[in-house]
Amino acid sequence: MKIALDPYMLRALPLDEMVRTVAELGYSHIELSPRDDFMPFFLHPRADDERVAALKRALRTHGVQLSSVLPLYKWSSPDETERQTAVRYWKRMIEITADLECPLMNSEFNGRPERAAESEAAFWRSLEELLPLFEREGIALNLEAHPDDFCEENTPAVDLVRAINKPWVNYLYCAPHTFHLSGAEPTADIAGMMRYAGDKLQHVHIADSFNHKGSSGLRYILNPPGTPARIHQHLDIGQGEVDWDTFFGTLRELNFDGVATACVFAWEERARESSAFMLNRIRKELTG
Repeated sequence: MKIALDPYMLRALPLDEMVRTVAELGYSHIELSPRDDFMPFFLHPRADDERVAALKRALRTHGVQLSSVLPLYKWSSPDETERQTAVRYWKRMIEITADLECPLMNSEFNGRPERAAESEAAFWRSLEELLPLFEREGIALNLEAHPDDFCEENTPAVDLVRAINKPWVNYLYCAPHTFHLSGAEPTADIAGMMRYAGDKLQHVHIADSFNHKGSSGLRYILNPPGTPARIHQHLDIGQGEVDWDTFFGTLRELNFDGVATACVFAWEERARESSAFMLNRIRKELTG
């Protein structure tokens, strides 16, 4: 199993300093997430050969490896021009990931929940173009359901991953999405959702979140009433309402041996302390 840090809270640091900081915190792996100087959200990658070489050099110097690369593009957009643009961005990022000698990418389904069927059709069109490139480069792909994507819940997301029918395309369970993954149910059956994924569960994102459905749906009050906005957090373990005994216990039960990424985003003012705390807790639960 690989324990990785999503260094999003460290994204303002130059690449070498970011990698050095991750190493100083005790992590041996990085899940490279969007940052403006390398791989921006929803835009063409900015990394050229020189910047890719600089990142590889920093990784070697500080003894850190890439567990995965996490790009976010609108590859399931029902707007065909937007979808084609996203596929071009994906192709370049697959090329960069191969140059980085990283064996894994992960991402979200994207698309629009109010246009789910059209978004899924767009998703399949994108996969038709991209799956051969992943296969050619020997890069695996893990996919997660995300609030406000066309696929937001655990069971349909796992089924969709299985439908891709590739042994190297697997499922990512994102703990801070737990209360969205469970759909309309007021509580979340974490163990049941993970067991449903079974052997397809190859990646977890670890951060805490509150149950937005709690207190009869009044945990958060959003205006105007009926707004379709989604809400969740990426907090330190213990700051929210995810059942961590069940989460970690089920991973142990399933003999989880994939990537476990600490992905707290809420505390940039104490990014080092938060990241160190998360590593210690994950190690205690999964390797102790």
